[in-house]
Amino acid sequence: MAKLTNHTKNRTLWFLGVILLSSVCIILISSFDIGKATYINVTRGIKDVATITLPEEKEVVPVWPVVLDKAEYDKRILALANYVQPKPTIATTTSEDGSIATTTVKGIVPVYATSTSVLVPGKNWPTATPYPNGEAILPFKRILAYYGNFYSTKMGILGEYEPDEVLRRLEAEKKNWEEADPTTPVMPAIEYIAMVAQGSAGKDGMYRAIMPDSEIDKAHALAEKINGILILDLQVGLSTIEKELPKFDKYMMLPNTHLALDPEFSMKNGQRPSTVIGTMSAHDINYTINYLSDIVRENKLPPKILLIHRFTENMVTNSEQIKPTPEVQVVMVMDGWGSKALKRGTYRAVIEPEPVQFAGIKIFYKNDLKAPSTGLLTPLEVLSLDPKPIFVQYQ
Repeated sequence: MAKLTNHTKNRTLWFLGVILLSSVCIILISSFDIGKATYINVTRGIKDVATITLPEEKEVVPVWPVVLDKAEYDKRILALANYVQPKPTIATTTSEDGSIATTTVKGIVPVYATSTSVLVPGKNWPTATPYPNGEAILPFKRILAYYGNFYSTKMGILGEYEPDEVLRRLEAEKKNWEEADPTTPVMPAIEYIAMVAQGSAGKDGMYRAIMPDSEIDKAHALAEKINGILILDLQVGLSTIEKELPKFDKYMMLPNTHLALDPEFSMKNGQRPSTVIGTMSAHDINYTINYLSDIVRENKLPPKILLIHRFTENMVTNSEQIKPTPEVQVVMVMDGWGSKALKRGTYRAVIEPEPVQFAGIKIFYKNDLKAPSTGLLTPLEVLSLDPKPIFVQYQ
């Protein structure tokens, strides 16, 4: 009986030892795995893998790589709005003993909102829009774009000349703008019509043609050659931006590629392009803004720029409802052609009274010279507009 008891005790001790050893192993293994996570931070196409320690049941959100200089942003925004700080007013008073006293009364100062950019009382510009994320191009640089399609000599300068000549002319135009406004660096851009409205219906009846990747890649290579950006212009025809935009995801994921919409060729009522002027609503534009914002957040990209081409009021409806985000900067571009007086008038009609975020203008090398024109708007003349365009395109 004693032997049986000793044997039982030995087995019990052995069993407890195994349990204790297993527990130690589990604790050691857990110390390597619990509370750790791996994330990939993608910035301008560079992937950095890092292991971070997570607090219990809390998500770690990586800090944005670049902090926006809000003071410089506000300064440039005010300059675009042609805002001049009023000089202080000096009031003079005379006391009973004949002495004269002066009091300085400060002029009006800009009003700052908590979550929006700088505002000026009583002025439409600048607008109450969110500050962009770091690495935003606007308003720190003025974008200077050459426009067109490589397949057509009639749609813009990109198709009229060989690539080297296009870049030579763009560089010359860039110098003109640097001389006109030395305070604002110039960012060169290639705006390529990646989806072209057509007079024929095509296989799917949408009256638009999508350019092959090889042509878009060619435009991207041109932009990279000049350390510039690529802007893909979409003319959706009878289709919709919801159906067409996802086809360009791989390009929108590139940090130096941006987007332009051409409401003139968005045919809501089923007419063929160019038979009537098309239109887009704030809903269409906000869909695009939110779609691009998701891409920027998911890929940790610099803010995207969204251009909206416009030369009539009805081309963009409910513009006051357009909502830029920290991830997407919106530029309303006046792209009507004609004499200097006509262009100024159109700018005052469709840009000045309906602020969205930023303003732009298109200059036509040929159409703007048609009679009764007296010449193209010069950079200095463009800079005299209110607000000043931060985007300039030549076709």
